[in-house]
This record gives sequence, structure tokens and C-alpha cells, in this order.
Amino acid sequence: MKLKKLIALGLATVMSASMLVGCGAKSDSNASTDNGDKVFKVGMITDTGGVNDESFNQSTWKGFQDAQEKFGKDKLEIKYLESKQDADYVQNIDTFADEEMDLIIGVGFKLEQAITEAAKNYPEQQFALIDAVCEGEQPENVTSLLFEDNASAYLTGLIAGRMTETNKVGFIGGMESPVISKFDYGFRAGVKAANPDAEVMVQYANSFTDSALGKTIANQMHSKNADIIFTCAGAVGIGAIEAAKENGKKAIGVDQDQNALAPKNVITSAMKNIDVAVVELLSKVVDGSYKGGEVIINTLAMNGVGIPQSSEKNVPPDVLKYVIEEAEKVKSGEVKVPATKEEFEQLNK
Repeated sequence: MKLKKLIALGLATVMSASMLVGCGAKSDSNASTDNGDKVFKVGMITDTGGVNDESFNQSTWKGFQDAQEKFGKDKLEIKYLESKQDADYVQNIDTFADEEMDLIIGVGFKLEQAITEAAKNYPEQQFALIDAVCEGEQPENVTSLLFEDNASAYLTGLIAGRMTETNKVGFIGGMESPVISKFDYGFRAGVKAANPDAEVMVQYANSFTDSALGKTIANQMHSKNADIIFTCAGAVGIGAIEAAKENGKKAIGVDQDQNALAPKNVITSAMKNIDVAVVELLSKVVDGSYKGGEVIINTLAMNGVGIPQSSEKNVPPDVLKYVIEEAEKVKSGEVKVPATKEEFEQLNK
């Protein structure tokens, strides 16, 4: 079983191999490769999930830490600001801009509007967005890191479809958005492809922070015989995983390998290697090759997304074999994974 062919954790080549779309590299930051003794300052602004959300904020910060370990504190200074509420985004951006950061990274689609506006207000400042692109034309001083989340969600859907014993599984989303829709409809498509008789219960929490609500929703789905639940909602997912532990059900993690939260219950995770992508991006800042105005897509074929090695602990070998075979079809384009409701409905006409 060569699960490593399907996912690769810590690949330094993810970003360098990524597909560049949208506006090309129009603006250079630190264009000279002779950076001497310069100390580069980079800042991360979380969404309301916080830096310890066991999800994409935490994975992004890990990328910052890994980059600092790679280059040393005397070369790369890192810092984060947590956003307790949406109103904090602009203030946090202003704080970092005043500190003249070499790069400010906003984590999550909820920061898109604030970063877009800041790019106009601070034309000499370089920004990056995780999981979002700016509305309209991509600004020359904003880089977007996107991930083929529908593909990784599809793989987890295949696993859920094959492993469900009740033919009922669940999906809990944070807030309805293009990003969460990729997880939602990718998962539904995977479940349907693996098990046409399976039903997918779907509910949105309208939160990325309320773990108690995640637990409540999961308990409700468990009471309706859902035996596997996939949650894409930041800290809300922690509550759903707690419910799986208490009720003896299975859970699917998101963004990073969440198996450690419940080793016997979290059977797999829809991963995106944000930490690796961030290390690559910050490496470009330090070596002087960073360029703004790009939209970088990390795909399944490029190992930008996938499922973790820990899947081998709880997923039967025959199911993993099936998933690996189907993943190759996604990579080749033979299987088109929907990212929206319209694409899902078109696929299932």
C-alpha cells in the first residue's frame, strides 16, 4: 500500500510546482537577491478561529515557525495577531502596516475584504491571503494561496461512503461560502460515488469558533444514525470530534491531520498542506524572489492537498486501495470533482 503516493506531508516542492493563474507577477518585493544582514519581518492575522484552532490558522502559524527555524531568528522575525471578531481585521492590518512588515498574511476568506481595501490604502505593502482571492482584478501587492479542497474532500467522501454501516453520514460546515462549498460538494460527490445508497446530512453552524455548537449538531446527527461526520468549521469541528468520542462514532478532520484529537475516532482528514505552502512563500521573501499579484493553486496532483498517513490506522486496506485508485483518476482529469452546488447537481442529473 503506497499511501505516500497520495499525500506528501512536508513537501518543499508544493508551492514551486503550483499552478499560477490570474494576474501574473507584476510587483516585486525585496527584488534584490543580495539581502545582506536584513531581518525580514512577516506577520500573520488569524480569523476569529484563533491561532490554536487545530485547523488552518494553526497550520499557517506552523508554517511561520518552520520558516523561522529554517532561516533563523536573526533572519526572519515572525509575529501573529488574533482577531476576536470580524471588526478586528482592519485594526490588525493597520498595526502590522505601521510596523512595516515585509509581508502580512491574512488567514481565511473572511479577511478578503479587509486585505483588498488595505492593498489600496498601503500600495507599497505586500499582502497574502490564504483561501481567498481579491474581488475583481488581483492587486499587484496581494498573493493568494488557494487549495483544491474539493479534491481532498472527495477522497474523504469515498472513505465515508465505503465505511458507513448505517448509510447515513454527516457534513457540518462553518459558514456558507465558496471555500466551504468546495468541501461540502466534494464530500457529497465522494460519498455518492462510493455508495449511491448513502445519505449525507448537511448543516451549517454559522460559526468557526463555537465548539459546543459543533458538539450539539454532531449529537443530533448521531441520534439520526449518522455514523461518520465530516466537519469543516474550525474550532466547531473540535466539538464534533468530542461527540464522536463520547458516542463511539467516526469523524473526519479538516485542514491538518486531526487524528491526534481522537486516535480511534478520526479515521482520516481532508488536508491541505498550508504549512508547507507558507514555508515556500516565506522562503521567497527571504531569498528575494517573492513577487506579488499571483494566485497560486495547490492541487491534489501537486500534493497540495490529500489525506494523511494516519488514515492507515482506521481505514481498511481495501478501502485505501480504492481511494488511491480513484485519486489517480482525479489527478488525470478522468474524474471531475464538483466545487459548487451547480456543478454537483449537473454531475448528478
